Amino acid sequence: MTERPLLLLDVDGPLNPFRSRLAGLRGYTSHRMRPTGWMSHRHPESRSARRGLRVRLHPSHGLRLLALPYELTWATAWMHEANTMIAPHIGLPGDLPVIEWPELFADDPDGLCWKTRPLLDWAAGRPFAWVDDMITPRDRAWIAAHHPAPALLLTIHARHGLRERDFTTLTRWAAEVSGAGR
Repeated sequence: MTERPLLLLDVDGPLNPFRSRLAGLRGYTSHRMRPTGWMSHRHPESRSARRGLRVRLHPSHGLRLLALPYELTWATAWMHEANTMIAPHIGLPGDLPVIEWPELFADDPDGLCWKTRPLLDWAAGRPFAWVDDMITPRDRAWIAAHHPAPALLLTIHARHGLRERDFTTLTRWAAEVSGAGR
């Protein structure tokens, strides 16, 4: 295998453990942001629309992600705003590729996560790791049946975000995939 596997990265859940209290997150900083995709799903008079979303980010995550043997791609409802709003706070470059979803939060006829089908189209048969808090057993089965290359679907709890064990899992899996392609 000559190409590194893709790392398809969500923001909310893995990088922004939005279900956690900030006091319980060591090293995280809190930010108020107004991503257009998310804000369009809020009532204009709601508190979150007026104040923006609270986003919790760990400044070291970017360097840790860049150190992994992957090609990073945003796989998030933040789309291109991940490059301008998230990347600077965690040390990622502001020009990472972005999966552009045909429709945010669309209902899937087979009950898959709204990201699953477009994500497989983006991967185009390449090995990938998908890091998200919305992966279900149905997504795992569908990807296993429809994707010809190895795929790691790493579910991250939205209360904890990316943890040491997740970085270890990503590193080991990439080594296994790279070793299999020799």
